[in-house]
Amino acid sequence: MVGDPVPDPKTVNDEESFLAFVRALEADRRLAEEGEVDDPHGFGAARGWQNSTIEQFLESALAWAEDSRFGRNQGLGDDASAWRRLAMFLYAGKIYE
Repeated sequence: MVGDPVPDPKTVNDEESFLAFVRALEADRRLAEEGEVDDPHGFGAARGWQNSTIEQFLESALAWAEDSRFGRNQGLGDDASAWRRLAMFLYAGKIYE
């Protein structure tokens, strides 16, 4: 892996950019896991990851989608592509509590 992955859902507007985002999100999670191994008694929020299991991740992504009306309450307009909306959903799984 080259450099430090920075998954940014704002860069997503089509299939190709969505896949690049998912690659960065996956690499970011791998680095977070390495940090969690180095500090097993830490909170587990390495690299901003609030949810370390798939169950927590999906629960938080779903809660974000419901609470924000899939981002509409946070300024993600109806004209946002489905790719960006899906990227935001996945990103919320990382950060939403």
